[in-house]
Amino acid sequence: MTENKDIYWRAYLIYFGFVVLMLVVIFKTVSIQFEDGTPMFMSSMDGKKKMPTRTVQRTPRRGQILDANHIPLVTSVSYYNIYMDPTVVDQNVFDGDLGQLCQELSALFPNRSAIEYEGRIRTARARGSRYLLIHKKATNEERKKLHEMPIFKLGRFKGGLIDTEENIERKRPYGELLRRTLGYVDWIEQSKEWKKVGIEGAFDSYLVGEPGEEIEQKISTGWKKIGPITKEAVEGATVVTSLDVDIQDVAHTELLNQLKSQSAEKGCVIVMDVKTGFIKAMVNLRKGDDGVYYESFNQAIGEKEVPGSTFKLASLMAALEDGKVRLTDKVNAKGKYTFYGRSMTDSNYGNGYGEITIQKAFEKSSNVFTEIINSAYRSNPDAFIRRLKKFGLDKKLGIALSGEAAPVMYEPGDPSWSGLSLPWMAVGYEFQQTPLQTLAFYNAVANNGELLKPQFVEEVYRGNELIEKFEKDVMIPKICTERTIKDLHKCLEGVVKRGTGKTIGSAYFDIAGKTGTAHILDEKNSSTSEKKYQASFVGYFPAQDPIYSCIVVVSAPTKNIYGAVVSGTVFTAIANKVYASSLKYHKPVNVEGETKTELPISMDGNSYDLTQSYRVLNIPYRMEKQTTWVNTKTKTGHVDLLERYVGKKTVPNVIGMTAKDAVFLLERTGLKAKIEGYGMVTHQSLNPGEEVVRGKSIQIKLN
Repeated sequence: MTENKDIYWRAYLIYFGFVVLMLVVIFKTVSIQFEDGTPMFMSSMDGKKKMPTRTVQRTPRRGQILDANHIPLVTSVSYYNIYMDPTVVDQNVFDGDLGQLCQELSALFPNRSAIEYEGRIRTARARGSRYLLIHKKATNEERKKLHEMPIFKLGRFKGGLIDTEENIERKRPYGELLRRTLGYVDWIEQSKEWKKVGIEGAFDSYLVGEPGEEIEQKISTGWKKIGPITKEAVEGATVVTSLDVDIQDVAHTELLNQLKSQSAEKGCVIVMDVKTGFIKAMVNLRKGDDGVYYESFNQAIGEKEVPGSTFKLASLMAALEDGKVRLTDKVNAKGKYTFYGRSMTDSNYGNGYGEITIQKAFEKSSNVFTEIINSAYRSNPDAFIRRLKKFGLDKKLGIALSGEAAPVMYEPGDPSWSGLSLPWMAVGYEFQQTPLQTLAFYNAVANNGELLKPQFVEEVYRGNELIEKFEKDVMIPKICTERTIKDLHKCLEGVVKRGTGKTIGSAYFDIAGKTGTAHILDEKNSSTSEKKYQASFVGYFPAQDPIYSCIVVVSAPTKNIYGAVVSGTVFTAIANKVYASSLKYHKPVNVEGETKTELPISMDGNSYDLTQSYRVLNIPYRMEKQTTWVNTKTKTGHVDLLERYVGKKTVPNVIGMTAKDAVFLLERTGLKAKIEGYGMVTHQSLNPGEEVVRGKSIQIKLN
């Protein structure tokens, strides 16, 4: 009896154990099936059970950054993971077209042969696999070709093509060009914040767009995007900069060549539109440990340094405005100037310049300016500092890009102020500013006293809609009187005609500017004992009617230290090339010539290509029906675009087309085109409308 009871208890224990186990399995199964809120027993239209799904964020495409001529500087490139669901393909279609599909796949993605593709697809179909990987990171062009292939052209639900967007990468078509100015946006894990640099960072709110939502489905290998898109993403806006890629390329090339020839440590170039303040080019190059020059830091806006003799323009402006001097006043430029036991010399220290006018002292860049400013303001140095502040030299420019360094201007009462401060500041020491801040000041002189904020972006578009337009931003309407501006113009032109810059004058037009050579700290040793110099030239051109201002700064050149030789030659090369390529400088020719009134005869062809050309050439046209291929008919006052039939299974009519369009249409049908001659197609060996025999040759003659 006791033994029977033990047997019963064991049986009950096993029974209830199985019941508990079954309940756990049922609960887990139901939980999985209800992850997306849809019961397992509900079926789709084709009778297949639904897999778990979820809604995820769809990343928008980040907006483009264009130059002033709408040439892409930064763009977003999409890459796609290509999968196939071979189980949805009709058996007859599968058997009939699989071979051709695999041949075209192998031609597009040659990492596998056609036989290998066919074997993988047949195996996946037999196993019921719904996500067979075809290729990772396909481009959008490759994706378009896939949609034209046999089977795949039937679409996802009949052809099994699954082309999920994997990621979007930012690409710079011009590589190293403008790398630091264009910048980037990056997530810093340590600080848990976004680092925003350059134009990418400054205009991130426009470029980023708004995320959308789409459906993912859970399969054995993880979550896969299956659509539909429940909320469309709003793509980022297009930012049109003021930068000109042609001017940028010239500036980059000329600076790079000079840095190499001088074995210099680093350098920068900035070109600005005088009338608007918009930046047309900005180059920052620094020598790496491997001896190659890279855009690794934006020296132009983020690195302050003593400006040296280029600051003499501010000193002269202050003295002229306060009535302390006139250009015709005489001074003794003896070559050596001593204050409190410290001396500063001219470049021709042995002889000096003797008794000369203040204008000539400026043109020769004599350090007699230490005595001129010291004599004028030593009893009241605060007056000199106040005047410099009225020029806006003590403040940041407040540009949109992050990282602008603040100027350093010592004042009486500061711990660093001494008896040497006033005379030393007169020639560009005891003061620090960035190259962009120096250029903005010179640009104000070129612009008749109007100080403008440097800007990098002109317009922002979302689609075809203009959402932001940036006008010139005036910081100080008039930094000095008209009389002083005219005096300074004479001095800056004199520098290039008779002074330290006379070796750099352009053969095509007059340049106005100032050379500068400054003794700078050694970056590695934090000491001036290494005698490192910074050579610069800053000015504008043409001198009489300025269009562009420009600054060139070269740090630590090893073969020459003077601004005219090191930086002035780069300035002139840039100015000459910009002049040669800009219509602004050249008078129109044949203005009085007879204007042709009739419209040109146009070839037949692709409607998009033709209409784009007509818009650029301002040729009126009419197209009553939207179609891809057209015949053209020139009429009085406009061109008619008429629908043209081009069959895919019959021989197309390519008479009147270009060779490019004709070959495309013929070979799309499977014909092999042979070309004879140049120009427009005048004859084809096979009659239009004939049935195509794939692989057959067709001769086309052009004239």
